[in-house]
Amino acid sequence: MTTASDAPSETDVIDDAPAPRAAVSPEPVLPATLGGEQKRSVEQLALLLFIVVPFLAVLAAVPLAWGWGVSWLDLGLLVFMYFLGCHGITIGFHRYFTHGSFKAKRPLRIALAIAGSMAVEGPVVRWVADHRKHHKYSDAEGDPHSPWRFGETVPALMKGLWWAHIGWMFDEERTPQEKYAPDLVKDPAIRRISRQFLFWTIVSLAIPPLVGGLVTMSWWGAFTAFFWGSLVRVALLHHVTWSINSICHAVGKRPFKSRDRSGNVWWLAVLSCGESWHNLHHADPTSARHGVMKGQLDSSARIIRWCERLGWAYDVRWPSKARIESRRQPQGADAA
Repeated sequence: MTTASDAPSETDVIDDAPAPRAAVSPEPVLPATLGGEQKRSVEQLALLLFIVVPFLAVLAAVPLAWGWGVSWLDLGLLVFMYFLGCHGITIGFHRYFTHGSFKAKRPLRIALAIAGSMAVEGPVVRWVADHRKHHKYSDAEGDPHSPWRFGETVPALMKGLWWAHIGWMFDEERTPQEKYAPDLVKDPAIRRISRQFLFWTIVSLAIPPLVGGLVTMSWWGAFTAFFWGSLVRVALLHHVTWSINSICHAVGKRPFKSRDRSGNVWWLAVLSCGESWHNLHHADPTSARHGVMKGQLDSSARIIRWCERLGWAYDVRWPSKARIESRRQPQGADAA
């Protein structure tokens, strides 16, 4: 079993040096992934739509649930689709594609790219590039979404939390994908899935109403399934994911040494599938498990373990006890 003790450093995952130019002729230009380095107005408008509409659905969910209730079918679709997309992000986009916490057989690799795309958080190559840049400059100048961007006063932090949670996504400048995710850009299958992000978004939003309509054999069943299983689910997943960028870099316990302000936020652990044990992640980015202390639930690590036992995942970077202890803060230094 491979442990995190022989895991590569962040600079092993992110090679910032420019590739040397060919002496004879330039390399052929690879087909672009979805979205370049500059965000167009139409992209910003679409992003606004995908943020506002699901959020309005969440606001409407409380009075609707109070007045009409929510069926077990709708609730089941919400929970299933939520954790499908959430684990696609946490296991696929984050621990596998971004940090190489384990190796995956090709079917699992493709499945993780598709499941992550169905979370409606952006194309896989773009997501990975942004996150690798975040780790390179975490909570320092160059970090795409640090809540400390504007300073440490209360007004500056309030502005920074908004920026880290949502605002950064509307920045016109994009992370260079060929610089921060060259391995994925060169992979034809992953590049294709990244370009197909809009298709997988439609599939993700269409599954709940299709199932709801077929089970109830009614348009109303399709509508309520779309409301709960598509709109409310997307909004909840978005804000939980964005909270890792904002809340988990502003508050939380810090029992492990990291060069940033990442903290552990226990009340987000279940909904974030283990991602809110964020301090250990930044102390040891390639670790396949983030919740390493007693009682820290990490469903993503559990599923990776199951995939390993089935032979779908291998060379998993499980953190050894010695590795964990070497990352601990000195006594009394784990301030929130």
